[in-house]
Amino acid sequence: MTAVAVLGLGAMGLPTATRLAGEFTVSAFDVSAARRELAAAAGVRPAGDPAAAVTAGGIVLLAVRDEAQVREALFGTDGAAAALGERGLVVLTSTIGPDAARTLAAELAGSGIALVDAPVSGGPARAGAGDLLIVVGAAAEPLARARPVLDRLASTLAVVGERPGDGQAMKTVNQLLAGVHIAAAAEAVALARAFGLDAETVVATLSAGAAGSFMLADRGPRMAQAYGEHADEVEVRSRLDIFVKDMGIVTDAGRAARVPLPLAAAAQQLYLLGHIAGMDARDDSSVVTLLSPPGSAPTDPTEG
Repeated sequence: MTAVAVLGLGAMGLPTATRLAGEFTVSAFDVSAARRELAAAAGVRPAGDPAAAVTAGGIVLLAVRDEAQVREALFGTDGAAAALGERGLVVLTSTIGPDAARTLAAELAGSGIALVDAPVSGGPARAGAGDLLIVVGAAAEPLARARPVLDRLASTLAVVGERPGDGQAMKTVNQLLAGVHIAAAAEAVALARAFGLDAETVVATLSAGAAGSFMLADRGPRMAQAYGEHADEVEVRSRLDIFVKDMGIVTDAGRAARVPLPLAAAAQQLYLLGHIAGMDARDDSSVVTLLSPPGSAPTDPTEG
């Protein structure tokens, strides 16, 4: 069986490793011992460091948070790149931006390692079910080697270019839409609460009509939950700090391309407010509470 090393066992990495373990020989590393134990329970071999997870000349799948973690996993102490060696293959599922991916590909190529740029979208549940959207930028030969792994994870696999960085470019556009849609959903729920409307009813009703979106239907129920009896039990499916990072990538890309992105820039400020408020580890749906604090009362339309 093909040997795959998964580096990063967070919200996306753990279900990814678990999904792959049904088809491949999978080893994995995460800085958290608890996450490694969860992976072991799912049939994944835990490793004590990135290098120990790797088979020489094999496949490494990166599912870490950002560029800094990508570089640490590959080039840090006991990094995977040296153990992977010539003819190795790195599959980058993390979102780090087009320029960072191109730079990374050039560095790996110097050691005879190919990079398949394959950022993913869909969330943890879809990762575990093999139902992800994966957008790929890669040359034909490394893509062919990575294809069985990607096919195991994706229900939609779109090859958008032949160069590393092309997949990241498409993911940047994806995150622009996703980030703006979450922010728009938060504004809608906040306004509905000010009118005295029930948040759950608002989300369910609008999700069925022309104003509906995936983000409203997905994040909306958790936004509504933030105002109910179980507000402290909102599940963290996508951390807020992911959109702090990703909207930064979006706005930086727009600036470099000389494309004005006023809606993306406004949404970025909302996530930054959440970051300043200490909400990084909370679900990204929690930005609604910045606009409409749970203790706020409806506006009386007869006043003023």
